[in-house]
Amino acid sequence: MSLKIVDSQSHATGHKRNPGFPLDLDWVERVRMNRSALERRAGTIGARRSVKKDHQLAWLLKAVSLMDLTTLNSDDTQGRVERLCAKARNPIRADLVEAMGVKKLGITPAAVCVYHNFVATAVKALEGTNIPVAAVSTAFPHGLTPLKIRLAEIEASVEDGAKEIDIVIERGMVLSGDWQGLYDQVRAMRAACGEAHIKTILGTGELATLTNVAKASLVCMLAGADFIKTSTGKEKTNATLPTSLAMVRMIRWFHEQTGIEIGYKPAGGISKAKDALTYMALMREELGRNWLEPHLFRFGASSLLTDIERQIEHGITGHYAADYRFAMA
Repeated sequence: MSLKIVDSQSHATGHKRNPGFPLDLDWVERVRMNRSALERRAGTIGARRSVKKDHQLAWLLKAVSLMDLTTLNSDDTQGRVERLCAKARNPIRADLVEAMGVKKLGITPAAVCVYHNFVATAVKALEGTNIPVAAVSTAFPHGLTPLKIRLAEIEASVEDGAKEIDIVIERGMVLSGDWQGLYDQVRAMRAACGEAHIKTILGTGELATLTNVAKASLVCMLAGADFIKTSTGKEKTNATLPTSLAMVRMIRWFHEQTGIEIGYKPAGGISKAKDALTYMALMREELGRNWLEPHLFRFGASSLLTDIERQIEHGITGHYAADYRFAMA
């Protein structure tokens, strides 16, 4: 299975943003997910993928371009964010880039993702690049402050220069079946984002069933979400392949019904290159090659880049290097 590498900044040509649609409760109630069937299908994805040698290097480079390079720690500082942005400017060691002959591609992560307090810092540190800043807003990670405060936080992040907003939904609305309430909140958040793209974090590990995950995905897409995202990375259970299958199949169904392409972002626990390749294979098999571009697929990642660099060096030299040789924030 081959994968062409393209300039990571030329991905969105002709892409139509999700305008949002009226809430269709009949459609929501028709949604059902068979967990055992999804788990069986998930078990075939990694086993069937075969990406070797130069093709694997191409997939690893593509994975870098699909990454939201992230720091969301309680001890984040301005200096850490600045170091993360420096890494985003040059995500792969210069000697490895030269050895592969890919310097002209200008490969960078899809975005840098930080708390609202560090948006202005990241925007300044990334000045002169095409790398957008994504902010986690709306009382991340639980989303349980009053709505007017969450909307104000979105507006403040946009004002500080964030081009993407990762919002969190109230999980209780899903568990109680309050689809109208969820729709209304996401619709209001979409409006507060303005031109900034909105990624809706479902907190899938706290939604009890895959049918709930699928229904929440649909409601968020109807409300105007540009992306649906699994997790904050702070839940006990984050991104999994069965959950991802439930969500991407809702994306496929939504596209069939509306003609609108919605992005997908698995986040939390994806720290190994082999896992990234498996998720990329899932997207290619379920949604097609078109979804392997930054405007339709992202990884929420902090430590993933280090392992990808190690695998790239191994592909070039035949040897693994220690993690400390790869600078991160």
